[in-house]
Amino acid sequence: MMLSILVTLHELGHFLPAKYFKTKVEKFYLFFDPWFSLFKKKIGETTYGIGWLPLGGYVKIAGMIDESMDTEQMKSEPKPWEFRSKPAWQRLIIMLGGVTVNVLLAWLIYAAMFSVNGLSYISVDKAQENGLIFAELGKEIGFQDGDKILSVDGKKQENFQRLTLDIMLSKEIVVDRNGQEVKLNIKDEQIKEILSTVGRNNFIFPHHTGVVIDSIVDNSAAKASNLQSGDIVLNLNQKPVNVVNFTQYIQEHKNDTIALEVDRAGKRESVKIFVPDSAKIGVMNHANVGEDIVETKKYNFFSAIPVAIQESFTILNYNIKNLKLIIKPKTEAYKQVAGPIGIARQLPSTWDWGFFWSFTAMFSMWLAFVNLLPIPGLDGGHALFTLSEMVTGRKLNDKTMGIVQTIGMIILLSLMALIFGKDIWDIIRDKFL
Repeated sequence: MMLSILVTLHELGHFLPAKYFKTKVEKFYLFFDPWFSLFKKKIGETTYGIGWLPLGGYVKIAGMIDESMDTEQMKSEPKPWEFRSKPAWQRLIIMLGGVTVNVLLAWLIYAAMFSVNGLSYISVDKAQENGLIFAELGKEIGFQDGDKILSVDGKKQENFQRLTLDIMLSKEIVVDRNGQEVKLNIKDEQIKEILSTVGRNNFIFPHHTGVVIDSIVDNSAAKASNLQSGDIVLNLNQKPVNVVNFTQYIQEHKNDTIALEVDRAGKRESVKIFVPDSAKIGVMNHANVGEDIVETKKYNFFSAIPVAIQESFTILNYNIKNLKLIIKPKTEAYKQVAGPIGIARQLPSTWDWGFFWSFTAMFSMWLAFVNLLPIPGLDGGHALFTLSEMVTGRKLNDKTMGIVQTIGMIILLSLMALIFGKDIWDIIRDKFL
């Protein structure tokens, strides 16, 4: 639903300036409609519809070679209402309308969120006041329990949730180890291990006690016990646990029954679970991080606007960093890429408005960035050709533009096919292999 809303608003960003400049819009579609549509209705000069191929959406503007790849109309003389007849500056505004809407939407959502709930994040300073703890892969990089991270590539990070990506893209990490500064660096092979096993958010943690049970897998050892979602596991066989040693303790008790002491809504309960030979009891969990390390900044709507703008570009910057990580072959981060199906599978099982709006704002900025790339077939490709025309005074002829657009669409559709194929393969692998 969220992706459909973003795509529709993006296309509306093209539609409105096109209509304002009296350019004929023949189609307004959510999804693509090769051969047939799931729904369509003509109102005035425009046909509104829903296609069957969920690869985005488009508006078909008369006199323009776009996603529809309709070149027939380009064979006749330009008409006053066609895109190709409009001044270059008007064409540029029409082309950048979708990106503009995506950016403004992200700013509006962030400003509303910050004015209502404030801006909250785990403070690095508070999280490492007593030092940090590290999973085994963190220790292989060179970290030691109790280290405090002073800087990553010479910069101090305030937000703990962003610290791990900073580390994975870094050249040098400086830590305080018992009062001495120690310099560390991370290798691509270690990034690969982190992404393929524990995950980017699960190799560095604040000091904490207890593990929160997020969800329980059906037909699992945990499901057969009295363990419940929301329980905070405090002890395992009378040993205090955290998110790092919890898995280790379970692995040490294969084919044995373990006794968990849990905090359930403020009451202490005892839960016994038989650990199978796989050492997987069937729980999703996270660290029991206290609210005392969360930093919250309050704003009214107007003071939230500049913060929202800054946050939107910070989020975009981290998405670009993710892209840099993906194109480093040794990290194999490309295996973590997900398309619409993969994204849907990663969404929370229960509705969370905070997550919905923050994800919508983030994805809106990402759509703006992707569409602004100077690739034929995307808005950025159209804008680049138009800017070139404005600077040089020379315009690509329709035949050349058609060839360039065709090449761009083939590349984009091939990439989408690969991404959707990976999503489908991941489902097959998780369920049957």
